[in-house]
Amino acid sequence: MTVQSSRSSDNPQPTAIRLAADVGGTFTDIAAFDAATGEIRYGKTLTTPDTLVAGVVDGVAKAGVGFAGTGIFLHGTTVAINTLLERTGARTALLITRGFRDIYEIGRVNRPDAYNLYFQKHQPLIDRALRLEIDERLDAAGNVLVPLDEAQVRHIARALADMGIEAIAILFLHSYRNPEHEIRAREIVADACPGVFVSASHELSQEYREFERASTVAANAYIGPGVASYLDGFNQRLGEDGFPGTFLIMQSTGGVYGVTEAQRECIRMLESGPAGGLIGAKVLCRRMDLADAIAFDMGGTTAKAGVISGGEVLMTGASMIGGYMTGLPVQIPMIDIQEVGTGGGSIARLGPGGALRVGPQSAGAKPGPVCYQLGGTEPTVTDANLVLGRLAADRFLGGEMALDTAGAERALKERIADPLGLTVAAAAEGILRIATTAMAHVVRRVTTDRGLDAADFALIAYGGAGPLHAAMVAKELRIPRVVIPHSPGHFSAFGMLAADFRRDYVRTWFTRLATAPFDELERRYLEMEAEGRASIETGRPHLLDVVVTRSADMRYVGQEHAVTVDLPLTLFEGRDTAGVKAAFDAIHEVRYGYGAPDEQAEIVSLRSSVIGQMRKPPPEPLAGGTATPPAAAGRGARPVCFDAGIGHVPTATFARADLLAGNVVAGPALIEEYASTTVVFPGDVLTVDETGNLVINIQRA
Repeated sequence: MTVQSSRSSDNPQPTAIRLAADVGGTFTDIAAFDAATGEIRYGKTLTTPDTLVAGVVDGVAKAGVGFAGTGIFLHGTTVAINTLLERTGARTALLITRGFRDIYEIGRVNRPDAYNLYFQKHQPLIDRALRLEIDERLDAAGNVLVPLDEAQVRHIARALADMGIEAIAILFLHSYRNPEHEIRAREIVADACPGVFVSASHELSQEYREFERASTVAANAYIGPGVASYLDGFNQRLGEDGFPGTFLIMQSTGGVYGVTEAQRECIRMLESGPAGGLIGAKVLCRRMDLADAIAFDMGGTTAKAGVISGGEVLMTGASMIGGYMTGLPVQIPMIDIQEVGTGGGSIARLGPGGALRVGPQSAGAKPGPVCYQLGGTEPTVTDANLVLGRLAADRFLGGEMALDTAGAERALKERIADPLGLTVAAAAEGILRIATTAMAHVVRRVTTDRGLDAADFALIAYGGAGPLHAAMVAKELRIPRVVIPHSPGHFSAFGMLAADFRRDYVRTWFTRLATAPFDELERRYLEMEAEGRASIETGRPHLLDVVVTRSADMRYVGQEHAVTVDLPLTLFEGRDTAGVKAAFDAIHEVRYGYGAPDEQAEIVSLRSSVIGQMRKPPPEPLAGGTATPPAAAGRGARPVCFDAGIGHVPTATFARADLLAGNVVAGPALIEEYASTTVVFPGDVLTVDETGNLVINIQRA
C-alpha cells in the first residue's frame, strides 16, 4: 500500500535511450526505450557462456542502438544464481560468535522428505574447517556481554590471507540489534586482508534468526568475488564503447541499484532477470485493469512463476536457493518467484526402468537443442515442438536461424520413441506433457501454497517458449484466460525498462500489538525511510516520484512463524490498532484457512520500501480491425499435432505483426512472431486487444 510520495516535477525527464539486457541461459534479450520518441526496439541473440558481455554487445547491435547514446543501462543476469547453484564460488571463510560454529550446518533440523531413506540435507558453502569462532557476545537486546577480541580477529584474518582465502563472511549473534562488533571486525579484516571480499551480516539482513542470517552472509561472500569481477569487466567494456550514462543492476525485488552496491551486496541480484518479467506483468495488469494474474516465464533453460494479487507483486522475506529439500535459505526481501529446470532446451532422457524424464539438465545455448545444428545430440522440448509442427523450421527467430527437423526426429526416434515402442509424435507429446506437469507444479507453489486458487487468475505467458506451452499449463490448472503480451520473447527485458529505483528495509522489533506505541512505530518506519530516500538520491535526475510502502511481519502470540501484512497510511493517521489487527486476521485466513480475531497478535518485524519511480514505456496502440483477421496476416496452413492419437491436422498460421485490434482467431491456430510462437488449441478462441495483447479464452474440459 502506498504510504507517502513526493513528486519531483522540477526534474526534466532525460531524453537519452534507456537500455535493458536480460542474459539468460540460452538467449540474451535486449530492449531499448527512447524516452524522447517513445519508441521501443528489441534485439535477441544466443547467450555467449564464455564471455557474456559479447552476447549483450551483439544483441544491442541487433536492436539498432549503441551504448554511446544510452543514458541508463539496466542489466539482469544469472551470474549470481548460477554461481550458487553450480557451486563455483570463491573459497570462503566464516567468522562467527564462539559457540555457534555449527549453526550454519545444523540449520533448522527439519526433514522435508521424512520417508526417504536416501535423503541428504543441505550442504554448506563453507567447510567446517573454515568456520572460525571469535570471542565476543551480545545479548538479545544488543548489550555487550563479551567485548570483541580485536587481536584475535586480526590474527585469524592474517592467517586466512596466507591460506589464499578469497572471501570472508562475518556473523555475530544479535548483530541485527547492535552491529558494532561486526562493523569493527569488518574494518580489521579489510585492513589485514587487502583484496579479499568481506561481507558482514548486518549489511544484508537486520532480522532475527541466526541460521538464516549466517546462510545469507555466507552466500553473499561466496559469490562476491566472481560477481564483482564480472561487473567490473562489464563496466570496463561499457567505458570502451563510450557509455556516458548510469549502469544499474536489477534486484530480486524488481527494483534497481547501482553497480557499487551490487558488487557489495551481490545476493540481492539472485533473481534479477525473472524479476524484470514480474515488473512487466504488473505494468501490463494495470493497463488491462487486471487485478489478479500469474506471471509465467518459460525460456530456454527454466520456467518461472510469480503472482500479481490485487495489482501488486507478491513478495517474500526469504527464499530457499536450490529448492526446499536441500537448498540454503537467503533472508532478504525479494519477489516470490518459483522456478523449475524445464525450458525449451531441457533434455529428455530415459531414466531407471525406462521412465521418461524431462530436465533439469539443459542443452543451453551451447550446444543447444539438436535442431539448432550446433552440436546437440539429445532431444529437447524445442525438438519436440518442432517435430509436432508447432514451430516452423524456416521461421525461427524471423528466419535468421534455420532448424533441422530431420535431425530432431532422428534424435527423438533413436533415444525416446524406439526404446519405448512409441511413434515419434507420441514421444514428442509425452515430453511436452511431462514438461507441462512440472511447470504446473511451479504455478501451484506460488498460488496454492499461499491459499490462492490458480483458477481465479489469468495467466500472463512470456519468454521465448512461454506462448508455446501456456495453453497446456492453463488447461492443467483450469485457468480460464491466457494473455500473451507484445514481444513475449523480450518481455523480461521490457520489464526492466519499467523498473524503478528501490530500497527495501526490514527491522526486527518484537512487541505486542495491543500495547505497541504508535509514536515508536512511526519513528522506526521514518528512520528506515530516511535511509532509503538518501540511498536513491543517485537516481534523482531520472525520478518522477518517490513512493514509500509499509508492512509488518505479524503472528498470533504463541506462534513461531509470521505473515507479512500491508499497512496503509490510513491506519497510521487514525492510530488504528484494531485496523492493523483486522488486516492481519484477514491475511492469515487467506494463507492458512483461518483467522482468530479474539486472539492476541504481536509484531515481529517492520518492513518499508522506498521506491523512486521512473517514466514507464508507454503502451503502443494497435490499429483497429474487424473480427476477421486481414488477409495479409495469413501465412497459410501446415500440419500440427495437438493429440498423438489423432495425428497432425491442418492448422492456420498468422503473422502477429499483421493482426489488428479486435481480430478473433479460433483454434487450432498458430500466431508467429520474431522470438516466439503462440499455440491456440482446438476449441480455444484468441482475441487481439487494443494494445496488441493476445487474449486466449481456454476451453475447459
